[in-house]
Amino acid sequence: MDFVAAQRNNDLTGNNMVQGTNFIVNSTTMIVPATPPLSRYENQKRRDWNTFCQYLKNHHPPLSLPHCSGAHVLEFLGYLDQFGKTKVHNQNCPFFGLPNPPAPCPCPLRQAWGSLDALIGRLRAAYEEHGGKPEMNPFGARAVRLFLREVRDFQSKSRGISYEKKRKRPSSSANNNKQKIAVATDGADCGASANFCGHTNVSNVI
Repeated sequence: MDFVAAQRNNDLTGNNMVQGTNFIVNSTTMIVPATPPLSRYENQKRRDWNTFCQYLKNHHPPLSLPHCSGAHVLEFLGYLDQFGKTKVHNQNCPFFGLPNPPAPCPCPLRQAWGSLDALIGRLRAAYEEHGGKPEMNPFGARAVRLFLREVRDFQSKSRGISYEKKRKRPSSSANNNKQKIAVATDGADCGASANFCGHTNVSNVI
């Protein structure tokens, strides 16, 4: 009886050790957190970069990234125009300068300036993320900046739209603050009031 009881105790002890060991293993298991999905911007930047690298491979003769210059970037932007969806009217088109043409015309479809500007921004960031030096970045070349400016100006005239940033309207809280300031400064000396109002106007200029 004593032997059976002792053997039973040993079995229980062994089970406890096994269970304890399992508990320790489970408690030390590393849980690797799932990688967060890429943002829409990062996904688009990766696709743009892959497209540009594929363009360099298909170039005649093939180009390597270190030998890429601003001129090659301009060639790439011209290549993308064939996939554009924005109607850009020629100067001799009767609809030149009309934002909403009343009828179709044979003017070509181009890449919109906003799309090209955003594309260059993403490729400029991707170039440096892949080890490129900022001072050697072909997407930041002066020729590319001038080209984008010319595209913006011409498309603005051609499509009859403005790319200028709109002034933000002051919120209702800002108007309330102005009223409070006017009440607080009422009765003050003219010089102090003039300076204060001038400072307020300057701070509200965007």
